[in-house]
Amino acid sequence: MTQNFQAATVEQVAVIGAGTMGRGIAISFANAGINVTLLDLNDDVRAQAMDYIGKIYAQMVERERITQEQMDARLACFSDTGSYADIAHVQLVVEAVYENLALKQTIFRELDRVVNADAILATNTSYLDIDAIAAETSRPEKVLGMHFFSPAHIMKLLEIVRGAKTDPAVLDLVEALGARIGKVAVVAGNCHGFIGNRMLEPYVFQSRRLLLEGALPQQVDQALEAFGMAMGPFRMYDVVGIDLEWRSRQMAEVKFEQGSADELNVRVDDRLCEMERFGQKNGKGYYRYEAGSRQALRDEDVEALVISTSIEAGFERRSISDNEIVERCLLGLINEGARILQEGIASSSADIDKVYLNGYGFPAERGGPMAYADERGIANVYNALKALEAEHGEFFKPAALLQRLAEQQRCFADVNSSDINTESK
Repeated sequence: MTQNFQAATVEQVAVIGAGTMGRGIAISFANAGINVTLLDLNDDVRAQAMDYIGKIYAQMVERERITQEQMDARLACFSDTGSYADIAHVQLVVEAVYENLALKQTIFRELDRVVNADAILATNTSYLDIDAIAAETSRPEKVLGMHFFSPAHIMKLLEIVRGAKTDPAVLDLVEALGARIGKVAVVAGNCHGFIGNRMLEPYVFQSRRLLLEGALPQQVDQALEAFGMAMGPFRMYDVVGIDLEWRSRQMAEVKFEQGSADELNVRVDDRLCEMERFGQKNGKGYYRYEAGSRQALRDEDVEALVISTSIEAGFERRSISDNEIVERCLLGLINEGARILQEGIASSSADIDKVYLNGYGFPAERGGPMAYADERGIANVYNALKALEAEHGEFFKPAALLQRLAEQQRCFADVNSSDINTESK
């Protein structure tokens, strides 16, 4: 490794993409006194970003969270450009464009050509293959993922994703830099969705499936919020934007077979998006929102859509208890966490819990999903999964690690290197 700088001496960072995520990432660095250049090829987007950043700091002064002097110092950390040549000198680049592998690969080829050889190149991707991006450069040992969570200047979690060739010293440096900018940094292995979003998929799959079987959005959300989640999955989708996943599938030309489990699972979402119900951003999603309000209001039109969609798909709707909602969603989450641990994607169950406590609104008093499973008893979790498997099928088949821990009367906190099988990925 040729670089001669440490996290404490990082002074120049570039962020590629001046959209919502790029702006938040840039603010995170400037808040720590690090000079940051915001690069976007669109002049209007850059101008909007700089205006937004100025307003964010002005609001913080108005609310007495920072002084005018602090605002001036932070704003002095920013510059913007439409030219890659202007970031040739930086020590770290964080790419933050939308989730499109081909676009990110094109950007990394340009970064590798222009930016100095010692610089670390990071991608803020939620799902994409780090190695496929690193392979486009001559420095794969200096390429990694830095997955920030939106809004990036507020959310504490930072998933640092190691590629197959990422230098351990680069991981250490970025982990220390994460702490410097006030983030809770967790190192994850490279797989689809890493730790947080990979675990989220079965959780969300079950929440959507429950709608088809007989539940309604408000019931699912209220049941999980009563358990302690900061917000239920459908409120979460309204906040994030229902259309993000929909647009991502369109751009990647992903088409599910009509009537398949995957297609059925997104049918309600797709119809909402076709109706331009994107969430809070335009005042209507799974819920409706009054002008200027973020309060989620029940929408009978959406409930009618859910019911008609499920009947059309051949489901015989039934009464579903809150307990069933919580069990199916949480056990899906925990079971995937066990697979992640088994594969070495996370180095410990504590790291998985950090991700869910700091990025996904898991109730702090329960310690995280894996700590909750340990407290509940792994044998009890295993038996509950077996019962769900018998009733609902292969989806709930317990992970091999979870079965082994149940048989050995151990818990997730006991897992060590001998329990990890990287070949199971």
